[in-house]
Amino acid sequence: MRRRWRGSYGGGGLCREVRQKRRGESRVLWSELEGEAGGTRGWASSLNARMDNRFATAFVIACVLSLISTIYMAASIGTDFWYEYRSPVQENSSDLNKSIWEEFNADEADEKTYNDALFRYNGTLGLWRRCITMPKNTHWYAPVERTESFDVVTKCMSFTLNEQFMEKYVDPGNHNSGIDVLRTYLWRCQFLLPFVSLGLMCFGALIGLCACICRSLYPTIATGILHLLAGLCTLGSVSCYVAGIELLHQKLEMPENVSGEFGWSFCLACVSAPLQFMASALFIWAAHTNRKEYTLMKAYRVA
Repeated sequence: MRRRWRGSYGGGGLCREVRQKRRGESRVLWSELEGEAGGTRGWASSLNARMDNRFATAFVIACVLSLISTIYMAASIGTDFWYEYRSPVQENSSDLNKSIWEEFNADEADEKTYNDALFRYNGTLGLWRRCITMPKNTHWYAPVERTESFDVVTKCMSFTLNEQFMEKYVDPGNHNSGIDVLRTYLWRCQFLLPFVSLGLMCFGALIGLCACICRSLYPTIATGILHLLAGLCTLGSVSCYVAGIELLHQKLEMPENVSGEFGWSFCLACVSAPLQFMASALFIWAAHTNRKEYTLMKAYRVA
């Protein structure tokens, strides 16, 4: 009996050692599983952080491009150097300068009248104004001698709304020649589309600001679409202006000693269009890809 008791006692100690060993193995296995789970969570959080940083960088670059294109577009609309004429120095004749300025400054001036003045006096043509550079001294006692050191002054005249929507004629200056429908609508589009473009970009910026407040990139899809439409409007305005100028010079030829070229205001509008397209692409890519990867990460966590 004593030996059997001792044997059973020894057997109980062996079982206790086995249980302790199994408990130790369980703790090790559980710690390893927790480490793997923690590593998975850390990997997921680091991946999510990398994605957020990537999309935030694209969003910031798109905002910078949008701001630059807005400034360029506003400067282009507000300046008068879409097209510039270069002509030789004119004689300082007070009577001639006075008559030309009166015709140039007249309400609803004829297209041929103000274009002749632009050809003669180094004119510049914008979307809303036309300007000429004339000798400063136009009094009756002004010397009638031709030099290149005249004191000159730039005089500008704004287009009225009636002039902006006035029909263009097949033969400029001749109201009996019929209405040139193509040039009429090109002229109207070339000054309406830049304002539409600027308005679309401002509205897109407002949506982007709301997206920043909500801390979500998904609403910036609308911002990207608005910038895409703004770029198309800018491109359309530039195209209409080029076509309108070419058609005008076919109807009303410039004198031989006068040359014309597109000015820096026109160049700003040309640069603004690709900036709007690039900003649109970045906005749409960041919003769409962020939404897609967020959905995949959510499905992974649920699984």
